This record gives sequence, structure tokens and C-alpha cells, in this order.
Amino acid sequence: MNNYLTERRARVAKAWNLTNEIVLCHGGELIPVPGGADQMFRFVPDTEYRYLADHDEPGCLVAFDPQSGWVEFRPPVLEAERVWEGRPPFDWSEAIRPMTEFDGWLAARQTRPVANLGARMPKISSDDALTAKVREALMQVRRPKDDVETARIRAAVDATVAGFRRASEYIKPGVTERQIQVELECEFFRHGGDRPGYNTIVGTGTNAAVLHFTPSKRVVGEDDLVLIDAGAEIEGYTADVTRTYFAKGKPEGFRGELYHAVLSAQKTAVEKCKPGKEFRELHLETAHDMAASLVGLNILTGDVDNLVERDAHALFFPHGLGHLVGLGVRDASGYLPGRKRSTRFGLAALRIDLPLDVGFVVTVEPGLYFIPALLTDKRRREQYRDAINWPRVDELLDIGGVRIEDNLLITPDGNENLTVAIPK
Repeated sequence: MNNYLTERRARVAKAWNLTNEIVLCHGGELIPVPGGADQMFRFVPDTEYRYLADHDEPGCLVAFDPQSGWVEFRPPVLEAERVWEGRPPFDWSEAIRPMTEFDGWLAARQTRPVANLGARMPKISSDDALTAKVREALMQVRRPKDDVETARIRAAVDATVAGFRRASEYIKPGVTERQIQVELECEFFRHGGDRPGYNTIVGTGTNAAVLHFTPSKRVVGEDDLVLIDAGAEIEGYTADVTRTYFAKGKPEGFRGELYHAVLSAQKTAVEKCKPGKEFRELHLETAHDMAASLVGLNILTGDVDNLVERDAHALFFPHGLGHLVGLGVRDASGYLPGRKRSTRFGLAALRIDLPLDVGFVVTVEPGLYFIPALLTDKRRREQYRDAINWPRVDELLDIGGVRIEDNLLITPDGNENLTVAIPK
């Protein structure tokens, strides 16, 4: 076993501080493609398992007994898998055992409480309270990235930089969203990426206002905004970057004003990211900056503090300011114990509610959008009749939206912007 994985598991075991309880963490199983295609969907292991095992083999299980230590159980590689998929057989050791031995291992501990992490194993009885406790402790260990994780994120960022550079050169009126996606992702692969870390988003014109838009055959128009949200993945670790471009290359008119409003808020938020900064507080401060810009653009009307308290800004900035990223695109995000997701419209989509700390890798991604699903809703129009210039909004429903996102490594003195090499 690699030294870094031994050290990682030691940190986890110390955080769990168990005496008699055992922990099982399953990575998940392959899922067949429907229709008798003799194929499987691409396997993505549960991130808790990937963190503890550091590989993406399906059907495997990591077990921890505080009295005997760690052991991993793997299904033997079948001859058919070696023939059709080229999978090599495992080298068995004391730390890596055949899955056929698992039932005996568990039977020898049948009277002890069990926590079930990762992909749930329905045939095994587990203690829900214990599971919640060890999951929260594992989450806290996962948040600060170790040196191996940081190196992988940097490599993913390098490939992502190359992809965005190519996409920015390729964008022009007449190309399609799908063509932009192809150019972007090809560069990911050319620069060492294993795959996109999540489904690439390319939205042009009105599609830029769809937060998770799947690239289509839509052609970039002369005045379009082009929003790209994408990241390369390397060894399970991904970057997560958003840039918004102009079809003609220069920010002009209202679209340019909207872009600079988001850019200003994003730069201010990035500067505030440092150890101890409460992310909810940062989100609300950014919402205040965005609301002030919307007042200046004659979209919101009234006192900025009151507008944010009423969540009027959230009709145009409906998501959270960011999340943790690394081992997957929402890596170890969440709330501190005792904190719950808000029911407020302007806070309900917040991905993290905790203070930033050294070693965290966090996204900062404010955005302003003209989303018909929100802005044509009769109930919301009545609720905010005195806070929003609705005739002005109706003129702007075809604008789309702007989002700008960077990945920051929190350092003792502040942060390092890992994605600063992608122009904005």
C-alpha cells in the first residue's frame, strides 16, 4: 500500500476514535446498459470509498476494525473480464483479500455495532447513528486536501486550462454549442485528463440561463453570451471552472455591464477567502454586491439591504456562491454539525455552510441570469412587484446569463487561485 494511503487511513482512524465498532465502506457495483448491449455504464465509485481505497475497481469493500486494522475485500477477476476488458488479476495480501472471505470476517464480529459508509449494503444490518457519526468525522478529514490530492487537482487544472484556452479561441458566431464542447474536451484529453469531471455545460444565448445546460446543436448568434462550465478529471480529482465569453469577443452594451457586475463581485469574493471566513457570510456579502449592481442596472429598485433580506436578488442569483471541489465536483461539501439547510429562497441552494480552513479547495462562482421559469412566475411577480422593474426585465429575457468561477486553495495567509491562468 502507498505511504500516503496508509497515512490517510491513520488520520481517519484517529478521527473516528472507535474501540469496538466496525466500519464497512462499499464502492458500489457495475450497472448494465439496458437492451442487452453486453456493456456496463462507466463505473464511478462512491467518493467515501475512493478516498479510503484510492482506486475505482467495482464491487470492492474497505473494512475497518479498530482492534485489527484495515482490510480491503475485492471480487476475483474472472477469466471473461481478462479476455473482454483486459483487467489484470489482483495480488492478494494480508491487506487485500478475496471477497469470498468477507462473510467469515463479518461473522467473527457479529455482535459488534456496524457503520455502513459508501454504497449501502442492504443485507447488512447497521447502526444509523453510528453511521452518521463516522460519516461526519470522515467528511471533516476529507475537507483539507493532502499533498497527493492537491497535486492531482493541480494536474486537473492544467488540463482544464488547456481546454478553456482552445474553447475561447474557437468561439465565434456560427459554431454550435456541441462543437465548442468537442474542442474543449479534446484538449482535456490531450493534456492528460482521464475524462470530464462532470457533464460539460455550454450554453449560448438564452441557454446560458439554464444552470446545468447540456450542449445542443444551437448555433452561436452574433450578440450571444457563451457560458462554459467544465473541468478535466485526473485520477478521480476534478477542476470546476466557469467562464462566460462574448460571441464577438468584446463585452458590449448591457451584456458587457452584466458581465462586469459579476466579475467585480467574483473578484471581491475571491479576495475575502481565507481561513476562518464563514462561507454563508461570504455568500450574503456577495449577494449584497450583486443586488447593488442590479439596482445600478435599473433592474432592482429600493434599498440594497432590504432587497437582500427579501431575497429579491435571488431571482437573478438563485444558486450558492460555491462548494468544495476535488474528489468529485461536490467533494466533502455540506454543513457543520448543528447547522441545517435554510428554507430562505436566497440561501436554500447554499452547498456549504462552514468556515473555510487551510487545505480546502473551494469554488467561487457568482452568476446573474434572466431565467424565464423564475421571472415569468405570477406569484413571484406579485411578491416582488415593488422591488423589480418588471418592464425592464421583460426586455431582457433573451439575454441568458453570466457566471464566473475559479478554484481556490485556502492557505494560511489567504488563498491561491488555482485557475487564475484562465482569462476572464
